Amino acid sequence: MREIVFDTETTGTDPDRGDRIVEIGCVELIDLVPTGATFHRYINPERDVPAEVVRVHGLTGDFLSDKPVFGASEVVEELLAFIGDAPLVAHNAEFDRRFLNAELGRLGLSLIPKERCVDTLLIARKKYPGAPASLDALCRRLNIDLTARDKHGALLDSQLLAAVYLELKGGRERRLDFLDPAEAAQTEIQTSEGVLEAKSSLPKRKRPQVLGPLSTLEEMEAHRAFVATLGKEAVWNKFLTDRGQQSA
Repeated sequence: MREIVFDTETTGTDPDRGDRIVEIGCVELIDLVPTGATFHRYINPERDVPAEVVRVHGLTGDFLSDKPVFGASEVVEELLAFIGDAPLVAHNAEFDRRFLNAELGRLGLSLIPKERCVDTLLIARKKYPGAPASLDALCRRLNIDLTARDKHGALLDSQLLAAVYLELKGGRERRLDFLDPAEAAQTEIQTSEGVLEAKSSLPKRKRPQVLGPLSTLEEMEAHRAFVATLGKEAVWNKFLTDRGQQSA
């Protein structure tokens, strides 16, 4: 599944009062994992940037004065091409969606519907009720490195949020594959009788060629001699007996 984590930096908090986007960053995910593909632009807001906002993201009017406006092809066209029709993941998603829609609306372009957005703030509040749910707080809770974040930045915050989102959706445990592929793919299905049953969506995979032993004969004999010193109750005795029967 393809998703886009995104973040914006702005001149203020209210697009209805003329606040504009000054930076946008996006990170592509496939099955919750970043692919390395990103989109990042600084944007000329065509207005001043208040000093109190500069203290948050560090983007001054002077720095942004020679950057493209949102309506430039290298911003809006490339942005829309990058996000495609993928779900959009953001922290406090309604804030970023409102600003993005304000910019798209000025250009007469289709707006982003609310149902297309995934809000990690809501996920975090449900998962950790009563706990702080800012991006910084979640990174600290989930042991995600924050050392590079001295100020807000759209691309960096999107990259941090991608790591947070993975953890909120089950974490790195989802990427472990200790089970048989068919067992790992099982999902619970609600039947008409209200009973949960497991069904597998993947066939069992078999190696085209059985792997041979990775130990040398000398190593195996040394191991047998060591196990013999552990006594008859040692679990390794049963394992070695079973292996010997299979080999026979």
